[in-house]
Amino acid sequence: MPHVMEILGKARVVVKDGKVVEVGEPQIAWCPIFEKARGIREITREEVKKNMEFRIRDFGLFTDKRKLEMDVFVGFGASEVMMTGLNKGLLDTTVTVCDGAGTVITNNPSLVQGMGARISGLVETEPIEATINAIADRGGIVLDPSGARIDPAGGVKRAAELGYRKIAVTVVFPETAKELRRMEQEMGLDLTIIGAHVTGIDREFATELVKHLDIVTTCASKHIREIVKPLAQVGTAVPLFAITQKGKELLLERAKEVESPILINTMPLPALPEHKQPRELV
Repeated sequence: MPHVMEILGKARVVVKDGKVVEVGEPQIAWCPIFEKARGIREITREEVKKNMEFRIRDFGLFTDKRKLEMDVFVGFGASEVMMTGLNKGLLDTTVTVCDGAGTVITNNPSLVQGMGARISGLVETEPIEATINAIADRGGIVLDPSGARIDPAGGVKRAAELGYRKIAVTVVFPETAKELRRMEQEMGLDLTIIGAHVTGIDREFATELVKHLDIVTTCASKHIREIVKPLAQVGTAVPLFAITQKGKELLLERAKEVESPILINTMPLPALPEHKQPRELV
């Protein structure tokens, strides 16, 4: 089984034996984050391929040389917010994904950042023994070492069995988020559900997903931007929205750790300056 990840406007990229073997069509032409971070003025299949090769070369994605200590990539990304939540005791543990391992449970803040900072939408992956061992060395628990499956609900169930209660979990699908809320009730948990990888989802999908979330990343989603009624927003180009009070507290806690100066202001949200949004929103 190869590794499949969707990056830069949800372009599907297939990696086998550390090489990019297939690149799909990106759904957007420009992303402010990638222009700022990597100087990419126009997202093309060639740029997507180059970016994935850069991630493989520099961070060891999908290889046995995967780096798991990473600097903060963006001030307010999902992994950065979870890292702060663990640091400050707002979270007991996290359930996220990593290439070469699938779903991972960890309460190690630097590991959650190291795994999450450089991956986009991980669709499927296969086990890489060195990565799984490196995660275990850093206090991470790989849910399925033999298959590297991606299973947020299974990860939360395992985390609950280990005695964790305040758990942050990243999700992509509305049905997963709904199932997690059911588990939260039944198992007496306190979940923070973070929606990610939402570029290109339709309105119905977006509406159903947002119902169950505490925080959502906007990626290049037109529909998330249109339907969300945030209690707090960080960033204006590719913002992160807090939908619940719990989500708001986590974002504000993160704000304390961001080193740049911060403006805190009240205004109708979302605030989305047109020239800063990814193009075109889908």
